[in-house]
Amino acid sequence: MTDSTVAAAIGEHIRAFNHRDLAALMDGFTEDAVWITGTTVVRGRTALTELFADAMAGLLPRLTVQNLLADADRAACQLVETMTVAGEERTCSVAGFYRLRDGRITAAKIYREGSADVV
Repeated sequence: MTDSTVAAAIGEHIRAFNHRDLAALMDGFTEDAVWITGTTVVRGRTALTELFADAMAGLLPRLTVQNLLADADRAACQLVETMTVAGEERTCSVAGFYRLRDGRITAAKIYREGSADVV
């Protein structure tokens, strides 16, 4: 994969996430994808669909890319996330590290400033 292909795949992931387009978001993952946020580990597209559907419905999150570095089959992003928690809007910094295969995300590790838990 080229750096621009990786960057485009991550860009589409962010676009689908922000538009709450669950079908397009899931199309961007491999069947065996692994998503790690804090102590939460989610494996496979079925479990990822549930994770993202719940987040999109409950938190109304939105991501803004600050920086994106892509190299071969990997990407690192610095993001700002805005979400609603208990009726209150919150903004935090996020770092995301992605591994891709054939243009799809196969693994991601997400670090949220402060705590990864949204409670």
